[in-house]
Amino acid sequence: MALSCPSTLPYRHHRKISTTTAKLTSISGISVKLSSPQTHSKSAHHSSLKQPPLSSIFIKHPEKPHPPRFITNNTIKSLFTGIVEEMGTVKQLGFDQDNSFTMKIQATTVLEDVHLGDSISVNGTCLTVTEFDTASSEFSVGLSPETLRKTSLIELETGSLVNLERALSPSTRMGGHFVQGHVDGTGVIADMAPEGDSLWVKVKVGRELLKYIVPKGFIAVDGASLTVVDVFDEESSFNFMLVAYTQQNVVIPLKKVGQKVNLEVDILGKYVERLLSSGFVDSIKSS
Repeated sequence: MALSCPSTLPYRHHRKISTTTAKLTSISGISVKLSSPQTHSKSAHHSSLKQPPLSSIFIKHPEKPHPPRFITNNTIKSLFTGIVEEMGTVKQLGFDQDNSFTMKIQATTVLEDVHLGDSISVNGTCLTVTEFDTASSEFSVGLSPETLRKTSLIELETGSLVNLERALSPSTRMGGHFVQGHVDGTGVIADMAPEGDSLWVKVKVGRELLKYIVPKGFIAVDGASLTVVDVFDEESSFNFMLVAYTQQNVVIPLKKVGQKVNLEVDILGKYVERLLSSGFVDSIKSS
């Protein structure tokens, strides 16, 4: 027998309200009455639920404090490894205008990704690229009076070969040691003597630099990272040895006895001296 749909059941719970209709809103399934009716008839039953306060529904999460932003003006300075990338050729040098000493160098490797303002180590001296031409494989650097006084670059002439190295990048392998390109002073080649296919080189240097040079320590000679073999305090000199490969890739073997070389000592020694002279050790002992 077919079932018929039941007739609409009478709604037993009637509620009379005034012309001002109570507005209901539903928040997450909970009916919240926003405006109260003016008149009511008694309902058949009352709900046991109380109207939740809005503050319990809209929970305000405390905002996470933003970390402080520090703005620094620190400039990342150039750093080198002392591993010579190539030998360049001096094409021109001299005063191109009043009080402006410029050197133009022919090279290839260091120009592969060069930009104006880049730093390139020239015989261990950090210099800034002021002009370049990749078509002619040349770049120019400016030399200040202090650079000319402090380094051996003043002895260069047209046709001279120079050691070249680009500044360190984050992806560069650290093959030598930290070289800043800040020449501490010059030394004079006192002796050159072959042994097998290697070459002994002895350099005479002032005692103000000799105190930072130690056997088996690092030193940059014309920008090349080398290992000191012996230090001769009585002669105020030190020596090192160049293997055959190094002789073919740096300018030192091309120089003669009596010529100058740029020297940069390992900065670690200068830091240690600074700490000792500042009373740092004494402060630790007294603490």
